Amino acid sequence: MYESGAFVADHVESVSTDQVQPNGVDLTVEAVLEQVEPGRITADGKDIGGRNRVETQREEGRDTFVLQPGGYILQYAETISIPEAHVGFLYPRSSLMRNSCMLNSAVWDAGYTGKGEGLLEVHHEIELERGARVAQLVLADADHDGAYDGSYQGERTE
Repeated sequence: MYESGAFVADHVESVSTDQVQPNGVDLTVEAVLEQVEPGRITADGKDIGGRNRVETQREEGRDTFVLQPGGYILQYAETISIPEAHVGFLYPRSSLMRNSCMLNSAVWDAGYTGKGEGLLEVHHEIELERGARVAQLVLADADHDGAYDGSYQGERTE
């Protein structure tokens, strides 16, 4: 069963009331990165390829990312803490899809805390303002053994 947006909001830091939805919480854009070097995933581990920050354009006091078609890493502004007995799923807001973009994410395990990332696929040029709501985090009840203690624990929280 999915939890209410109010429940999810209790596990997300720096959330405004506008971000709380009936069934989840909207996450916002903090930064956009472009991968510039190959990564590597082996049976023994992983190496994340080098990335560069995409610079923003500043107009009327707003920072805007102007993105051409391609793949980007989108970093969220909010700190997420997935509670015990739950699993997190992240879905794109429909406005992204209606603008020829897609956001992909992995499962967020119980015990994870951090500011996550997603893969933003851009199929037509788009402008994304820093702080724009682009994704919705939902939490579902889940049985599990143990809690997340992987290499992404605490990412970008310091």
